[in-house]
Amino acid sequence: MFIVLGLSLGYYAITAALRLIERYLAEPSIGEQATTLNQSRSDIDIIDMLQQLVYQAYLLMPVALALFLLSTGGRQLRPLLGLTGPARAWWRDVGIGIGLAACIGLPGLALYAVGRALGQTVRIDTSGLPDAWWAATILLISAAVAGVLEETIVVGYLLTRLKDLGWGVPAAIIASALLRGAYHLYQGWPMALGNVVMGLVFAWWFHRTGRLAPLIIAHWTLDAVSFIGPEVVPQEWLTELGIA
Repeated sequence: MFIVLGLSLGYYAITAALRLIERYLAEPSIGEQATTLNQSRSDIDIIDMLQQLVYQAYLLMPVALALFLLSTGGRQLRPLLGLTGPARAWWRDVGIGIGLAACIGLPGLALYAVGRALGQTVRIDTSGLPDAWWAATILLISAAVAGVLEETIVVGYLLTRLKDLGWGVPAAIIASALLRGAYHLYQGWPMALGNVVMGLVFAWWFHRTGRLAPLIIAHWTLDAVSFIGPEVVPQEWLTELGIA
């Protein structure tokens, strides 16, 4: 378990905590600082695109490792993570995922605006990619990879392994939520706190239903909207909402 976390979200949690400390020690104040997601990786257009694709594939390697470890001992992954069922189950997963995204996303926008107003949340630029024909596709792939990476490891894998180790359900859910909040600390403590709440909801849902797909769909929807939205919504609207 520690190897999987050390290669992925555990590492990001530690670096995010250090980044938050650095933000408070640096100038200007944290509310005047910014962070850029999906950064460009080359000044050469085609190399940048290929680098983006390679990086997204790299991010999925800890997922492959986690799934391999879960499958040891004769376990079947699909029923374990709730990835089986008739077609209607998948349609239900899609509907639930979109519903979860709406329930989490709207309060999340409000929390971001409040955090910015308090000067405790950095400005988040969701795309540092060039204005290229492939940029939107990469952003959607990035959103999908984030959903698979985070939900598989921080919910499906972590909860399963903690239960195997004898942890009680409440403790496992809280651990999962705290890890989710920790690797978002680089955005400021309000956003980290919001992600803890999201983590509690998602971990509880997986424990109750045993289905991971709705969480991946919800996460992809949230990230896809946040990555693509600023590119299509007029800047004046974002400024009026207090999220620019």
